[in-house]
Amino acid sequence: MKVAVFGTQFFERDYFNKYNIEKLHELVFFNESLNAETAHLAKGFNAVCVFVTDTIDKNCIEKLAEVDVKLIDLRSAGYNNVDLETTKKHNIKVLRVPAYSPQAVAEHAVAMILTLNRKTHKAYNQARENNFSLQKLMGFNLFGKTVGIVGTGKIGRAFCNIMVGFGCKIIAFDIKENEGLKQKGVQYKTFDELLSQSDIISIHCPLNSETNHLFDAKAFDKIKIGAMIINTSRGAIINSEDAIAALKKEQIGYLGLDVYENESNLFFKDLSQTIIQDDIFGRLLSFNNVLITPHQAFYTEEALTEIAKITIKNFTDFERGLPLENEVIV
Repeated sequence: MKVAVFGTQFFERDYFNKYNIEKLHELVFFNESLNAETAHLAKGFNAVCVFVTDTIDKNCIEKLAEVDVKLIDLRSAGYNNVDLETTKKHNIKVLRVPAYSPQAVAEHAVAMILTLNRKTHKAYNQARENNFSLQKLMGFNLFGKTVGIVGTGKIGRAFCNIMVGFGCKIIAFDIKENEGLKQKGVQYKTFDELLSQSDIISIHCPLNSETNHLFDAKAFDKIKIGAMIINTSRGAIINSEDAIAALKKEQIGYLGLDVYENESNLFFKDLSQTIIQDDIFGRLLSFNNVLITPHQAFYTEEALTEIAKITIKNFTDFERGLPLENEVIV
C-alpha cells in the first residue's frame, strides 16, 4: 500500500521505517500537515496517515475523495479532528491507535504535578545561577490530598494507580464507572462534586461535543481556591480565556498544560527565533504558576514503538481485507 504520512516529525520516521517489516508498505513522509490546502499531495496514494495537529474537515475529506484516498489512519488515540460524517459519506475508512502507552501520559501528568508543586524547574534555574535560597520554593505533601480524575479510561486508570501509591484520596468522574477502580477505593462523584472537593484535578477524557470547554468559567468558579489543574488530554477541554481569568483572581493555584486548544500553530515547531502571535498563549506563559510542555506526554520509546506497530498493522489489515479492530465507527 502506498501511504502519504503527513506532518511527520524527526523522531517518527525511524520508528515507522523500522516496523514496516520487509517494506510491505511504501511510506512517503511529508513535513506538511494535512488540511484542505495540502490534500492534493495525497494524489496517487491509497491512504493517508495523520496526527492530532492535522485538520481533516469536510473540505479536506472531499478533496481526499477526489484523489481516491480510501483510508485515513490516525497515529493517535483521539479523532476529534476528523469529520466522521463526511468520511462515511465518501466511504473512507478511519482507523486509529486506541492505546499506545497509557503509562507514558499518566507519568507525564504526575511529573507536571510534582514540578508545579515542588518547583523543581525553578530550583534548577536558580542553582545554575548559584542561588541556593529556599525562598518561594515551598510545596505541599501529596500524601492525603484529594485527587480528582476526569475520565477513567486506560490513561485515567494508569494515573489513578500512581496517585494511590502517593497515598492520595482518589475521586473520579466518568459517564461509565470502572468497577476495578471502585474496588481500590476510588469514589465516583458528580462533576460538580469533583470540582469542589479536589485539591488536584487531572483531565483524561476525550474531546467531543460534551467535553469541549468542559472547564469554563462556571467550572472554575466551583473548584477549591488554589486547586491544581493538569491537562494532558486535549487542549479544547479547557477554555483558555476563562482559565486566564481564573488564574488572575487566584481561583486556580497551579495549571499544567501539555496541550493547548490552538496548539497546531505552535507545538512540534522551533519558534525560538520568532514572535508568537497568539496573545492568549502568551498570557498563559506569563504566569509563574503555569507549566506548559509541548504535547510531549506521549513521547517515550515505548509509546512510539506501539504507535508505529499498530499504525503499520492498520495499513496491513485494511490492504488484506482483514477485520479492522481499530476502526472508528460513526
